[in-house]
Amino acid sequence: MARQPGGTALPGARFVDPKVLARIGNLDLLARNVVNGFINGLHRAPYFGASIDFAEHRGYVPGDDIRRVDWRLYARTDRYYVKQYEADTNTNFSVLLDVSKSMGFTSGGPSKLEYSCYLAACLAYLAHRQRDRVGIITFDDAIVEHVPSSAKHFNVVLHTLDRAAATRPGNLSVVARLAEHFKRRSMLVLISDFYEEPDAVLDAIKPLRFLGNDLIVFHVLDPAELDFAYDDPSAFEDLESGEQIPVVPESLGDQYRTLIREHTTALATKFSEHRIDYTQLNTAEPLDHALFSYLSSREKMMHVR
Repeated sequence: MARQPGGTALPGARFVDPKVLARIGNLDLLARNVVNGFINGLHRAPYFGASIDFAEHRGYVPGDDIRRVDWRLYARTDRYYVKQYEADTNTNFSVLLDVSKSMGFTSGGPSKLEYSCYLAACLAYLAHRQRDRVGIITFDDAIVEHVPSSAKHFNVVLHTLDRAAATRPGNLSVVARLAEHFKRRSMLVLISDFYEEPDAVLDAIKPLRFLGNDLIVFHVLDPAELDFAYDDPSAFEDLESGEQIPVVPESLGDQYRTLIREHTTALATKFSEHRIDYTQLNTAEPLDHALFSYLSSREKMMHVR
């Protein structure tokens, strides 16, 4: 369940079990149900999406439009106050989705790619209902599909997600080349399992950030990759290279869990240093944590703008 910065639990999409989502089959229906359930569960959505959303009052000054005077507040205070609204952003929003072979891994529930597609569909729907222009790029060791951001491309984004398949090895260095597609400042959501060294990940992402884009990163991992809850000796296969390695879990489990903690901590630190929002996701957990992270990032972005 998502939590506010102070630790208070937020009502939201507790019912959105990834295994339940896997049975829905229709990404449009899935996204609408998840997002609407999540938004309805919040006491107050943490963003002011468009100009119809009230933000705050300020004192009236000569020249202000009198239609924006809060006459009810005037009746209580005998002073003139003007209602202020957040500007309609109409942001360019794009999902950058890793579809490399390692994203096809699952230990029983939805694969990392399936979970990422659910997340991408929900975020695209959130952006679409904010009247943003939505788009998507899928990539492995090259760009697989590119849908430019547009107010009319929400359904095209969903069709692209429906076609996404983890069939080829990946290389995050391709992300650096995506910068040429975002000459206009955009809000970018990168979804990947980040099977690269932290320095290499940051080198790939920095060109996107340096162009002034607002970047949110979701690190998607299967519970088995986090907990390594294996008991029997067996051969483990690298999904990217196909190489098989014999492993005795009892002797390597603690070492593995230490390495994965160090890896995720290093990523979080490096992203924070470059003001990139980072959220780690477990494919066994509901999507509300990811949605709240996105809305929080969007709120910060809009205040900066």
